[in-house]
Amino acid sequence: MDIHLTGDQPSVEEKAAVDSELGGPGPLAWQPGRVAYTGHESRSRRHLLLPVLHAVQARAGWIGKGAVNYVAERLDLPPADVYGVASFYGMFSLEPRPPVVAHVCDDIACMVGQASWPAKLQDGEGYVIQRSPCLGLCERAPAALVTAAGETPRERVLAPATPESLRELIESLVGQPFGAAAALPGGVPDALNPQLSVPQAGQPQLRLLRRVGQIDPSDLDDYRRLGGYEALRAALDLGPEGVLRELNESRLLGRGGAAFPTGKKSEALHQQIPLGKTHYLVCNADESEPGTFKDRIVMEGDPFALLEGMSIVALAAGARKGYIYIRGEYPLATETLLRAIRSARAGGMLGDRIFGRDFQFDIELRRGAGAYICGEETALFNSIEGYRGEPRNKPPFPTQAGLFRQPTVVNNVETLVNVPEIIRIGGPAYSRIGTAQSAGYRLFCLSGHVARPGVYEAAFGVTLRELIELAGGVGGNGRLQAVLLGGAAGAFVAPKELDTPLTFEGTRAIGATLGSGVVMLFDDSIDLKRILLRIAAFMRDESCGQCVPCRVGTIRQEEALHRLIEGHALGSAGTEVQLLREMGQAMRDASICGLGQTASSALESALSRWSLFS
Repeated sequence: MDIHLTGDQPSVEEKAAVDSELGGPGPLAWQPGRVAYTGHESRSRRHLLLPVLHAVQARAGWIGKGAVNYVAERLDLPPADVYGVASFYGMFSLEPRPPVVAHVCDDIACMVGQASWPAKLQDGEGYVIQRSPCLGLCERAPAALVTAAGETPRERVLAPATPESLRELIESLVGQPFGAAAALPGGVPDALNPQLSVPQAGQPQLRLLRRVGQIDPSDLDDYRRLGGYEALRAALDLGPEGVLRELNESRLLGRGGAAFPTGKKSEALHQQIPLGKTHYLVCNADESEPGTFKDRIVMEGDPFALLEGMSIVALAAGARKGYIYIRGEYPLATETLLRAIRSARAGGMLGDRIFGRDFQFDIELRRGAGAYICGEETALFNSIEGYRGEPRNKPPFPTQAGLFRQPTVVNNVETLVNVPEIIRIGGPAYSRIGTAQSAGYRLFCLSGHVARPGVYEAAFGVTLRELIELAGGVGGNGRLQAVLLGGAAGAFVAPKELDTPLTFEGTRAIGATLGSGVVMLFDDSIDLKRILLRIAAFMRDESCGQCVPCRVGTIRQEEALHRLIEGHALGSAGTEVQLLREMGQAMRDASICGLGQTASSALESALSRWSLFS
């Protein structure tokens, strides 16, 4: 696309999709070929770009040049800018394709259970099938996501999936008139099933997961029946300073991987209240780390707990507006949260004068579009603002200049659902749960060769062996070869390390990390070299390309692995392995963000524990 409008015109469907998000063009504000926004007004509307692009693709199936032109005119942006954003995200298509698209996961968890899938997936009339990175359905692998564009767009996940069940679902969608609602086979295939996803469901010791499977997630009264919103009421009695005190005394560390003290973030914003700036709270629900699905389970099964946790943190930080940035491949979690937000507003739990007090807070949901890099907080800000999801240099840090360049606190879903529990029992009591350096509860995502995959809750200090036993032991052939901790950016550990305490300090002592809570098991039938190659391909594909060390390093890392696996090393295998280590060091030292800094972590941990290429 050029910086100038071309002669391409939007289709009727594309135009209707844009207008459904932005409203019809008004006679004074906008006319075809003429934009009358002021610069400030134009910039204030750019944040609508991603929702508009989602609307176009959901209606037309892809984003054509005419749609790019029309979006550019409506938002007063250069077409090249709109094209640059649309082309950045993996879920958007700028090329024509059929209305029905099946995304079949071929990432590491699904590789374990995909022996029955054909090597080549065949497209058909009215649909295409394409391989996809992790869909966040690892406990139900193998998984697929099927989308059908039209006037009534549909999205369904299918997990566990087989070639036969996927074909049945596709045919049910293709057989419908374009734009009509489809009667899907087998009821609702993407409903949360606690028996599959939360094996501990209903057990009395649970805290973070205690309501999952026990309540209707769309029913506010059901949530309140089991103690919901009592913590927010108590927080309003404590006031912002009291909430900050409880958070700091709880020693709660962030559960997204960085492990930053949660109370300190909110405190940094609270101290800036006299400056009169707009404060934002952002929930990072873009859990795209392969092997991670805990946040999805919480959002699908207990969405009001997330909203309550956000409201309490907002009170402490002085935020009046919150955003939940949810990954685009989570249709059920998205719809569940939207219903919960509407119910909370209607019930007086969001909006003006919450509980009749002088407290105002509201939440808006923003959907990602298939970019792992947007899990990095500053890339997430850019995405919400309508830009490519590329990380920013720090400083300034988000608490100084975050979303819309205003002070912002960012927490992930698991961190936020710990907050009501802290207010309920008090910060000092919470701090005594777990260990001296790792306080509280943790959610773990068990998948791969484990008897009962799913999300498990445990206090910090449980050993890896105990957690695996809690999940029924090793699955597959029963002979454990390796465990991946922390996801694709984490580390492999060997069976001899199973007695490691799952704490921040315990995993650090063996050169591993808890990361996003991934615990993925591989029996000795799995070729670890192929798993490493898939991780390298994921990192290469998900690099935003902004900085040279990551952009080039992830490509060269994958190329070197290919040569080693195929027996075509440059020089000796030892020389090639040494080159891989040097590239990993360069990426750690010089990459802008955590993706490049951890892109070689899993590979290097495997090389240090096993002689894979000798």
